[in-house]
Amino acid sequence: MTTTSATDLDETTKRLDREHVFHSWSAQAALDPMVIAGGEGTVVWDHAGNRYLDFSSQLVNVNIGHQHPAVVRAIQEQAAVLTTIGPATANLTRGQAAQRILARAGAPFSKVFFTNGGADAIENAIRMARLHTGRDKVLSTYRSYHGNTGAAIVSTGDWRRIPNEYARGHVHFFGPYLYRSEFWSDSPEQESVRALHHLERVIQSEGPAGIAAILLESVPGTAGILIPPPGYLAGVRALADKYGIVLILDEVMAGFGRTGRWFAFQGHDVVPDLIAFAKGVNSGYVPVGGVAISAEIAATFDERVFPGGLTYSGHPLAAASIIGALDAMEDEGIVENARRVGADAIGPALAQLQERHPLIGEVRGEGVFWAIELVADRTTREPVGADVIGRLKKELVSRGLLPFSAENRIHVVPPCVVTDDEVGQAMSIYDEALTVLESA
Repeated sequence: MTTTSATDLDETTKRLDREHVFHSWSAQAALDPMVIAGGEGTVVWDHAGNRYLDFSSQLVNVNIGHQHPAVVRAIQEQAAVLTTIGPATANLTRGQAAQRILARAGAPFSKVFFTNGGADAIENAIRMARLHTGRDKVLSTYRSYHGNTGAAIVSTGDWRRIPNEYARGHVHFFGPYLYRSEFWSDSPEQESVRALHHLERVIQSEGPAGIAAILLESVPGTAGILIPPPGYLAGVRALADKYGIVLILDEVMAGFGRTGRWFAFQGHDVVPDLIAFAKGVNSGYVPVGGVAISAEIAATFDERVFPGGLTYSGHPLAAASIIGALDAMEDEGIVENARRVGADAIGPALAQLQERHPLIGEVRGEGVFWAIELVADRTTREPVGADVIGRLKKELVSRGLLPFSAENRIHVVPPCVVTDDEVGQAMSIYDEALTVLESA
């Protein structure tokens, strides 16, 4: 009788993946994906038992950590009662999930439209804004990522929109980013003022009467974890009010504990009209997203049909996972842990790394949402090339850390349940890997 070894399972997994799985954002022939067979908390492993600190949170979504028992139990219990039902029905679990989301969003939000993920949350938020205002254009920043569906990808500012520009009515502008300021600013306050001036000029130039929405990530994530400077988001809200424009804040990546708050915008004296969410609402245990809708916009569709829907909107297993995740995060102080560990452990440790390593141009972030920006020269701030990031990723993985990289950055984005000891382990690994690169 033959037995399958752990190594054989890893090889079988890779073979099946190569033969049958088509991966996103990739040239297929060049891929050699890591095998992940299991996980718990901040750690994942392959079949052979090689363990990795997951400082990527996969796609910055496993906020509550891997295999949290409360979330797994909630899904199991719901599966034993009712696995699926159509969205036109009323379901207790769905209603309770919406209630919990709205309790954390606060006023003026009154309804939740559930989607399958973040991209279609953005799609439907844009649709609501256009129908509510009777206008067409949507303004969003060049440094942004909003998802890989029709309007969401064209709202996105980075390179991924360019081969996918099939949606109409999208205009881009520059948001604040002091380290690489488009406005020649020398302070956060100046960057805020000048970025707001730029945005108002774009609004005026595009014609305010035709603009339905301004769409922003509360904290741009994949674009670089760009914490808004003082007054910026409040200033955008004021411009939206001045010109009768709906403000949509994309909290898909930044929401549900990532910044050490339930929603990132809650630290910036601003309240949007629509909130797009996904990822951290249930840490991706079941695909789900949604739009939290203000009472005013929800009322638009009291007597008027909203022309949109999804077969799995408010799926019972997804709703149960939301309840399990949000209740556990509340009961266990997980959001507070993210805030504390960012302030007391991650931030100070990254500052020390920056002092020791000339490759690091800037570190920035909050909570468990940080970026290490790597430069070839600190004076010119020239970004390092893709080859440097590739070598750094290999060094990190070989030492047992799963990284998240974007352009010339490594994002430090562990689950919100990360401990100080795990942060210390990760920082030692970053330190060793950067030392290897700088000595090469």
